[in-house]
Amino acid sequence: MFKNKVVVITGAAQGIGKEVAIQYAKSGANVVLADKNEELVQQVCENICKEGYFAAFFSTDVRKEHDVIQLMKFAVEKYGKIDILINNAGIFCPKSPYDLSMDEWDYVMDTNLRSVFLCSREAAKFMRQNNHGGAIVSMASTRAFMSEPHTESYAATKGGIVSLTHALARSFAPDKIRVNCISPGWIETGDYEKLREIDHEQHLSRRVGKPDDIARACFYLTDEKNDFVTGINLTVDGGMTKKMIYEE
Repeated sequence: MFKNKVVVITGAAQGIGKEVAIQYAKSGANVVLADKNEELVQQVCENICKEGYFAAFFSTDVRKEHDVIQLMKFAVEKYGKIDILINNAGIFCPKSPYDLSMDEWDYVMDTNLRSVFLCSREAAKFMRQNNHGGAIVSMASTRAFMSEPHTESYAATKGGIVSLTHALARSFAPDKIRVNCISPGWIETGDYEKLREIDHEQHLSRRVGKPDDIARACFYLTDEKNDFVTGINLTVDGGMTKKMIYEE
């Protein structure tokens, strides 16, 4: 499906980002893996290449404008263009709002939200040179719409990503660049076999999500045939946010 497409994925060293990179590579894409954990992202890249697919990595701190600019230049120098950007980098800092420092707040904001704008802006500068434009997908979260205690910084960034998505979709539309986001629910990136039955049963889908569920959602949103889909937030949560829950 994505043969000869060039896909840049941030936060690609582990979890959802790693699986998204692997699945795009298996679908024929040339993938560029970006992460500040150079040792881990290099290992993921090498494993992809050992399987006979095409991948390269670039050590990137997505909070830093210089790093992001160099990442996109690297992708174009390596593969000649950028077709798809997956903004996946993010951190979680669960801490009471009474105790959360401004430095911690800013760190989460810069990593989760500032990075989406920076990466989207710099990738779009190259995408607009393509005849077909390009596609950008950013990882929001169901926590943009519902919360647990002590998740203010994370929730704020994910809500910001949803709003930024439709704003960028409007601005980039003349250049044929589609911009969407995905709000994952519970996506287990650890040992899936250790989950309890109750963990699965509380979902309408009767199972907890897996990283490849998000990879397939990325495929849908970045397929050129789906060029009528832009500016949306796609919730992938096994139906959890549609449950009406009353405390007994």
